[in-house]
Amino acid sequence: MSASNAASIAAPAAKPLIGPKEKAAFWDGLLNNNPIFAQVLGICSALAVTSKLENSIIMGVGYFVVLSLSTWVVSFIRESVPHRIRILVQVLVVCIFVIVLDQSLKAFYWQGSKQLGPYVALMITNTLTLGRTEGFSIQNKPTLALVDGIGNGLGYAVVLIVLGAVREFLGSGTLLGTPILAGIYQPNQIFILAPGAFFVLGCLIAFTNWLMSLGKKGAKK
Repeated sequence: MSASNAASIAAPAAKPLIGPKEKAAFWDGLLNNNPIFAQVLGICSALAVTSKLENSIIMGVGYFVVLSLSTWVVSFIRESVPHRIRILVQVLVVCIFVIVLDQSLKAFYWQGSKQLGPYVALMITNTLTLGRTEGFSIQNKPTLALVDGIGNGLGYAVVLIVLGAVREFLGSGTLLGTPILAGIYQPNQIFILAPGAFFVLGCLIAFTNWLMSLGKKGAKK
């Protein structure tokens, strides 16, 4: 037996950074158990800030960053935090990232910060944030927790962006402030109000569930 063959036998195979658990956690948060479509979490922000696509993008991207980093940090320090104060520490971690995001928006994008108002700060008490940190990150390793946060954050952001695009187009006839189908489509302002937000979100949830059911039927066949 050659030295190279002996070395290859003796050396254990390197464990991939992204394994089956990480892939499952990512797709679960993005599609299978989407925070809004499946878990129905974070609905207040989803309905309040999605009257414009611009606000939806800012909120979605910001929340994606906050959730991803928060889940990773909480998992990283989980063994050093006494059990009796774990929720307090989790909230503190989320607060740090939300404050950084809020101050960054005020410094570099004041108009967007003013439009979002208090909803940036409400990321701290978002049920999805507390659910992922307390229900998942505190029990799993940092890599898995980070992937879970990325999947759920991306799933939340995608829904916000789609919801914002549909509501802005139907309610104002624009996308990012640019008129679409001017003179052809007559905007209906109810879609940028609260009733329109509930209606559009309900239709999107129903449509997504229908597509998922078709996928499950196809998989069974």
